[in-house]
Amino acid sequence: MSAVPLPPLPPSADDAYRPGGRSMADLADTEHRQLLALVDEVTDVAVAPGRRREVLQVLTAMVSRHLSAEEQYLLPTVRAALPDATARVEREIAADAALLTALKALAGPDDPTLADVAARIRRHVAAVAELVTPLREVASDAELIRLGNRWEIAEEAAPTRPHPGTPATPPWNRIVEPAVGVVDKLRDVVTGRRTQLADLNRRPRE
Repeated sequence: MSAVPLPPLPPSADDAYRPGGRSMADLADTEHRQLLALVDEVTDVAVAPGRRREVLQVLTAMVSRHLSAEEQYLLPTVRAALPDATARVEREIAADAALLTALKALAGPDDPTLADVAARIRRHVAAVAELVTPLREVASDAELIRLGNRWEIAEEAAPTRPHPGTPATPPWNRIVEPAVGVVDKLRDVVTGRRTQLADLNRRPRE
């Protein structure tokens, strides 16, 4: 398998070397399944209102982090490796901004626009899956794992709230997003906001 042009990465001895970590493609697929499960739960009116509020908090944080990592690494990689997909990447960046705008305006789990947000997340999952599949065919396992390591670092530093006005392409998003993420995390600590899947299993603060 021939190497593809990728965003800047540390040098490796050769392409046969398999670094440790998870593939960026696998991370995207896993997170997409998690997002769909949260969407199903938050839109289920049979779920208790308090639980739906908590799920919406986590869903909002996960979408914010996920889109940040995708725009920093996955979409630039697709653009470089699959030139025929450039127009689709541009549409996805625009769709991401629209999703973040809709998510930011959401007042709560009973907001009537929640159905639109849910539809946008489902559309995002389907659209990006169509980009990940051909990417797997042209990128080596080592390349995808090295990118996966950067994806995870990017998510650690990413915003936990929707900021549709921030830059959506490198290099500026890799500079701005971590700075915005620091502010978001401080607000999360002060308010006790839930931002991780594991937080859905913890007891509320007394």
